[in-house]
Amino acid sequence: MLLNLIILIVGFVILVKGADVFVDAATSLAKNFHLSKMLIALTIVAFGTSAPEFAVSIKAMLSETGDIVLGNVIGSNILNILLILGVSSCIHSLNVKSATIKKELPITMLITSLFIILVNDIFLANGSENILTRSDGMIILLFFSIFIYYLFTIMKNKSDNNDEDEKPKYNIFLSFVFTILGIICLVFGSNAVVDAASEIAKIVGVSERVIALTIIALGTSLPELVTSIVATKKGEYDIAIGNVVGSNIFNIGIVLGIPITIFGNISHITFNSIDLLIMLLSAVLLFLFSFKDHKISRKQGIIFLIIFTIYYSHVIISSL
Repeated sequence: MLLNLIILIVGFVILVKGADVFVDAATSLAKNFHLSKMLIALTIVAFGTSAPEFAVSIKAMLSETGDIVLGNVIGSNILNILLILGVSSCIHSLNVKSATIKKELPITMLITSLFIILVNDIFLANGSENILTRSDGMIILLFFSIFIYYLFTIMKNKSDNNDEDEKPKYNIFLSFVFTILGIICLVFGSNAVVDAASEIAKIVGVSERVIALTIIALGTSLPELVTSIVATKKGEYDIAIGNVVGSNIFNIGIVLGIPITIFGNISHITFNSIDLLIMLLSAVLLFLFSFKDHKISRKQGIIFLIIFTIYYSHVIISSL
């Protein structure tokens, strides 16, 4: 018990420090290469913080536990918006750029809607059961390529004008080194926290099902949570938002699309339709809130957190 508590504390310290280094390094990369911070957030930051989800999905597919893959993606995407942006916007209002509202958020809603359509065979395709096939995985990757194409258009536009006079904290070499180091700390720290918390919960007497629905789901989203909070405190709002938006797109396109395409079908899906609706509602609310004032205010963040609390209370109570 004591050892697990020590590991839990050390894991959180590594996680927070890793996020701090990661945000500074990612920002320096953008400045060194004269690229927009949003591009870095949508690519390196998003993929780096999605590493735990990707690892869990590959492991789950190898163990033939497809529901874990779906729960991993659905749960993470809900947490990313409702919890992470909810907490971040309560710390400080998050300014949202026009390009994000016009392009990135619609892409998020598009790929989320696609996923829901593909997984709902019973309701939408008159199938005998809900199933995700290798063909579905290829379709997801095809739509994900739209996002990749969009990233190339951002690269052509170079950096934000207001970043030209800012000097990077690290040079190019150190930016790459600290970016990689930050990702390693995020993955290692989150794994340590999840493992230690799971062991403590078992000792206390919490059921494995509740552990999976709470600690594991929240644990794989810890990198996004800590990274966005650190970015918000540093005033790097593009990275805070881009991290979440990019992670949600990567979760469906890469964390789900690649394992299904490689390993084949996910059948006997036991998901709850409410989960899918909440995932879509979260994406739609993020777009509507951002579209209204070009920012996510503290009040809107509180709305996110209220929905998160109600939804998660339902999940936990229904699992007992």
